[in-house]
Amino acid sequence: MTLLPFIVLIGAMFLMTRSAKRKQQQAAQMRNQMQPGSGIRTIGGMYATVKEVNDDTVLLDAGPGVELLFAKNAIATVLSDDEYNRIVHGVEHDLKSDADLVPDDASSLTETDEPAADASDDKPVDLGKKDAAEEPADAPAEAKTDAEPKKTDGDTEAK
Repeated sequence: MTLLPFIVLIGAMFLMTRSAKRKQQQAAQMRNQMQPGSGIRTIGGMYATVKEVNDDTVLLDAGPGVELLFAKNAIATVLSDDEYNRIVHGVEHDLKSDADLVPDDASSLTETDEPAADASDDKPVDLGKKDAAEEPADAPAEAKTDAEPKKTDGDTEAK
C-alpha cells in the first residue's frame, strides 16, 4: 500500500516526459522541413521569410535589406503562405471589398461625409474666467473696485 503513491508518481513522470519528447520531435521535424521562401515566427515573436537553411542556423529576411542569422531552435513556427500573408501583409484571400483595407496614409481617417458645422453654432466654453460682457460698459473694472469701500468685521451698517 505504501508503494502505490510512488508507482503513480513514476508513471505520471513517464507520461510527461514522453509527451515532452514527442513535442520536441515534432518541433525538430518542422524546423527540418523549412525551405527558403517559407514564412516563420521566431520564439521572440518576429515574423520573417527564410532565405537560407543550414545545419544549425537559418538566415532570415526580415525586410528590405535586413538579413538576420538565427539558431534553428529559435524558430517557433513555420507558417503557411496564407497565414504569413494575413499576419504580415494584412492580405486575405476572401476579401469582401477593398473598402475594408487599412489606408496607407491617415488622410482618409480625418475626412468626414458630413459638412462642417458653422462656428457660430458652437457654444462658448466656460474656462472659469470672468467675461468682459458681464461688466457694465460705462465703468471700468478698476474704478468699480476703488469706489466701494472695503468692509471689515468690526464695521456695521446703521439702519
